[in-house]
Amino acid sequence: MKVLLLLLFTATISCSQDLALLIRQGDIHDLKCQADEALQYYLPAEKLAPTKADLLIKIARQYIARMPKLTTIAEKLISAQTALTYAERAVEKAPNSCEAHLGVALCLGRIIQLQGNREKVAASRLIKESAERAVKLDPRNDYAWHMLARWHQGLAGANSFMIGLARIIYGDIPPASNEDATKYFSKAIELRPDRLIHHIELGRTYAQMGKKDEARRLLIKGLAMPDTEIDDPETKDRGRKALASL
Repeated sequence: MKVLLLLLFTATISCSQDLALLIRQGDIHDLKCQADEALQYYLPAEKLAPTKADLLIKIARQYIARMPKLTTIAEKLISAQTALTYAERAVEKAPNSCEAHLGVALCLGRIIQLQGNREKVAASRLIKESAERAVKLDPRNDYAWHMLARWHQGLAGANSFMIGLARIIYGDIPPASNEDATKYFSKAIELRPDRLIHHIELGRTYAQMGKKDEARRLLIKGLAMPDTEIDDPETKDRGRKALASL
């Protein structure tokens, strides 16, 4: 009996060491914005710890991060939906995790960019709820504020067809405004002024409001910042288009 217990203890220690090593190797690639390489370590780690919420969040993030390199909408959608599955599992295992709820909002936000108006409206309320939950759990998380701002930006700028569709689905829609979007983007900048996406999206919101001087200033500032995250080139493309339209 003692021998069996010793073997089980040794196996447990070995498994924990393997898990830690896999996650550590995945983290190295994550820091280098190498999503596919990170997944080569995170996915085997998941087999050892399928309920580890922070690992599930890391995996969800990689499936989002790899999307800009994919060539077709179908590939991008599959990757985003896979990410959402992992983020939802993380929420299930860690309902008080800001990063888990933020992951759900981010994944849904990426998914609706690839879908039609009905899907966008149907996911809208859940995006808002997930972002608000993330902000409440960690008010120092800049991206949680960013996602809440993006929700306001998107709905405030929606056309009459989208608004009408939202009312058909919900009966009513949560209030949204460009003013709240600017407030929340500004909060994100206050927390992480080094993230160019906050500046560019605030600039795009001012452009949506017709405030061209403020929009131009922020867009130029964001476009001048160095790329540090994998989706920064995509963000800058949006910024250039918004600047050209002013």
